[in-house]
Amino acid sequence: MKKRSVAALTAALAVAPLLAAGVPGQRAVAAEPGTGGSSSRVEAGLLERVDLDTVTIPELQARMRRGDLTSSQLTMAYLQRIKAVDPTINAVLRTSPTAMSQAVASDVRHRLGKVRGPLDGIPVLLKDNVNTRDMPTTAGSLALAGSPPDADAVLVGRLRAAGAVILGKANMSEWANFRAAKPTSGWSAVGGQTRNPYVLDRNPCGSSSGSAAALAASLAQVAIGTETDGSIVCPAGMNGVVGHKPSLGLVSQYGVVPISADQDTAGPMARNVVDTAITLSVISGQDATGTGGTFALPEAVTRPSGLRGKRIGLWRLPSLGADVDALMTRTAARLRAAGAEVVEVTPPYQARLAELEFPALLSEFHRDIDTYLSSRNGPRDLAELIEFNRTHSVEQTCFAGQELFELALAAPSTTDPGYQAMRAELNDLSKRSIDETMAAHRLDAIASPANPPAWTTDCARGDNDVIPSSTPAAVAGYPSLSVPAGFVGELPVGLLLMAGNHQDAKLLSLGAAVEQRLNAWRAPKYLPSLTPSTTD
Repeated sequence: MKKRSVAALTAALAVAPLLAAGVPGQRAVAAEPGTGGSSSRVEAGLLERVDLDTVTIPELQARMRRGDLTSSQLTMAYLQRIKAVDPTINAVLRTSPTAMSQAVASDVRHRLGKVRGPLDGIPVLLKDNVNTRDMPTTAGSLALAGSPPDADAVLVGRLRAAGAVILGKANMSEWANFRAAKPTSGWSAVGGQTRNPYVLDRNPCGSSSGSAAALAASLAQVAIGTETDGSIVCPAGMNGVVGHKPSLGLVSQYGVVPISADQDTAGPMARNVVDTAITLSVISGQDATGTGGTFALPEAVTRPSGLRGKRIGLWRLPSLGADVDALMTRTAARLRAAGAEVVEVTPPYQARLAELEFPALLSEFHRDIDTYLSSRNGPRDLAELIEFNRTHSVEQTCFAGQELFELALAAPSTTDPGYQAMRAELNDLSKRSIDETMAAHRLDAIASPANPPAWTTDCARGDNDVIPSSTPAAVAGYPSLSVPAGFVGELPVGLLLMAGNHQDAKLLSLGAAVEQRLNAWRAPKYLPSLTPSTTD
């Protein structure tokens, strides 16, 4: 075939998906909520023989290389699926008006052999606290619902440079659940309430609720979440997907609405570990092959060699309930059957960590949110933000309180010696809680339940989310990874794995082997609620 100009090829590729979308019968379809079975098989003509529930990025890229799939087709399928399914779960705030043009540009690169890497042409959703220059970034608050930020977050720039299609923004818990004493996860004044796709009256957990629920419903290939303590790994567990909280500093936080620079990190979420690892390699700025940086995507992530000889410490946390504890027993048995050695552990210092973490975060939030707000239109500092919430009734429609904001305003400065001693003790004890446990038992990782079964969403009551498993890695800045472990009735529970500082690659390799062994994922049924017949 004669070589065409980039402009001509772009124009031709731009027309193709629009024509396909207008042909009767050539559209993305999903099972009606509650019908069960795979919820995202797409009819032939738009995506032939592609199941969005189970397809991986390497499989998509292989098809693009062969020329029997385009990013335009894939992006259109996800956009159509959002239109059809998202009204049921309310996870996607907005889609990007440039999504299709981004996909077309990727198709050009694929045709010309100039692919930028494994994320080129792959649709990605962003949590709505990650700055984008072309879409609003609100952290769920009407206070930031005006003009978009002036620039992309660093991680968004890396996604764009890698050729990813920025599909849109996911709803989140307003201000990442750091506003009210009794917040309701998944609710924001901007986006309303996100629902758990498995059981719609149940909660999606944590502040990355929209990112996780959207992935469970197969509304994007991957998503970006953020975590201070639990807000990637708990939503991942409660929505039956994979979520990785990277080591602190591995992913730039520049351009992400903060709680605390001492603990915050953005991280990748996906329906499988390999897509999670690929996305981490991009947003961390490292070469997925290991030739351009310290984070390598090991071959074991794509072809896990197994669990034989691995030593895993099981931290049971019976406070999450007898059903979760029984699932952990079954999980340990399956890992042992695959050759792993599983020993029971209890990381030390947890009571002291729980005592110190919250007051430290109050001081850090005041410092860091003031810095962020000074770069945006709207309230210029925390005091102005508090006043905004007092005078806007929509901000009070699910819960009226902003007790955490008020406590943060009155908290000691981060220059205060008492605060500094508190953060130093937190850093020391959190690292020792993991390091000492792993050394004493010669562990490859510590495992624990990532979440209880999802509680019923209730604005009047707020969340029921005292989940201590995420805290050691979150406070230490060490990596953690949630993979599907199984179900309590119809509700997913994740297995949280954590390891030492900057052991992200090893943890992902282990997570891939655990994922393969447990094989616990199943598509959501969009049940309206649980009845006696569905709780057995």
